[in-house]
Amino acid sequence: MSSERVTKFIETFCTHVKGELARKPFILDEWQKTDIINPLYGTFDENGLRQYRTAYIQIPRKNGKSNLIAALGLYHLFADNEPGTEVIVAAADRAQAGIIHEIQKQMVMNSPFLSKKCKVYRNSIVLNNDSSFIQAISADANTKHGFNAAAILFDEVHSQPSRELWDVLTTATGARRQPITLAITTAGHDKQSICYELYDYARKVREGSIEDSTFLPVLYEIDEEDDIHAPSTWAKVNPGIGSSIKLEYLQQQSDKAKQLVTYENTFRRLHLNQWTSSEEKWVSDEDFMSGCTAFDPEDYYGLPAWGGLDLAATEDITAFVLIIPDGDDFKVLLKAWVTSAAVERRRGRTGADYDAFVKKGLLTVTDGNSTDYRVLRRDILEMCENYDVKGIAFDRWNSSTLIPDLVDDGLECFAFGQGFASMSAPVKNLEILIRGARLDHGYNELLRWMCSNIQIKRDPAENLKFDKSKSSDKIDGMVALAMAMGQYMIDLAEDDDEDTIYGERDILIL
Repeated sequence: MSSERVTKFIETFCTHVKGELARKPFILDEWQKTDIINPLYGTFDENGLRQYRTAYIQIPRKNGKSNLIAALGLYHLFADNEPGTEVIVAAADRAQAGIIHEIQKQMVMNSPFLSKKCKVYRNSIVLNNDSSFIQAISADANTKHGFNAAAILFDEVHSQPSRELWDVLTTATGARRQPITLAITTAGHDKQSICYELYDYARKVREGSIEDSTFLPVLYEIDEEDDIHAPSTWAKVNPGIGSSIKLEYLQQQSDKAKQLVTYENTFRRLHLNQWTSSEEKWVSDEDFMSGCTAFDPEDYYGLPAWGGLDLAATEDITAFVLIIPDGDDFKVLLKAWVTSAAVERRRGRTGADYDAFVKKGLLTVTDGNSTDYRVLRRDILEMCENYDVKGIAFDRWNSSTLIPDLVDDGLECFAFGQGFASMSAPVKNLEILIRGARLDHGYNELLRWMCSNIQIKRDPAENLKFDKSKSSDKIDGMVALAMAMGQYMIDLAEDDDEDTIYGERDILIL
């Protein structure tokens, strides 16, 4: 039976390459054989060829998919008996494609039998005296055309930036007798993507609303009513529990999802295999207000403080924030400015009315249609002279006029990046403080409104930052708050003599 041949090849010639099982034979789990290998390689059509030409496998992270897809690629190269076979390992970027290929290279080098039969190169493995090869490519490859693929192994389809690579490769199998395209991925959040299109198709094939005898759907996912923090739910969708993934690890991720609202969607996607919305709110209004008191700023005069300055030129609000550590909590002071022209343009539009914030003294108006930096300089100096300001973090954009003046005035100012590397740690830390009722902004309604507008953006490494382009309205004060927190965290790490390379990676906060 062909599926038994696949299993025998993997368990005889392939090894684990990392961790405590490194260099030991890759013994397949029962679910890998029953759910994937046996149907995929053991089901035939009336011509005696493999019935399934496409398999969509959606499985949570850390269930051994990388080792499995790497081993299947080696089977197609060495043992599928397809003349001049071309096996393509495809991913969204070079780094992801390289992960699978590095596993394959290590498996080959761990096997005296396989290593004698091929040559291993940086991005390919080529059989001796044959034109057969495995090649790793990505969506950003210079060329994606010209292949005559017998097997396509698509890793993490949810990360594909477009459908181009999928379409190019899957149309390159027409000359093969029994080509196979194996798409294996965790769930994603972009429901306009090629991955969600495949997922939706797989569900309909599984349910029977679409008849496609050549398409194999393998979906590990929870139901809407399932308790995401129940171990029984984790076991339902993580077939590798006890083998490639530990129950203790899932418990840690569940606990983190309880603590961090922004991590809940990550937990649902990566470990419960549930598609989530691409737009993510940050914290609830209830949580943002939970730590507030009617404190008097004068009670904190003379104490250490850290600042954040988000500058604007025309329509946006310019915001300056000071944070003052108060035991395990933080007091927050906000000063904000807007041009008179912006106030005028805002009248009659949907959303918050600037006039209301102006009347309450929460927003200072400067004359004209461009920000008056003389007013900002005066107000910032007046605010800072009451506290021991250790540093002010500022966005480099539009900073060339005001910042040199503030430095001349004796304030320590530090450029602060707006990307994931700089913003992720303070954003996550602020969420912890807010959820723990440890951030006190004195019921500031302007800051409250800005917080309600925030949408979160995340990168593939699960770093976070505020997304100004997707947020429903102004968030400048919250950006300034995040920068102030980031500068505080940098100084705290330096004071503790920690070896930090903040700006290259996040400070560990969990």
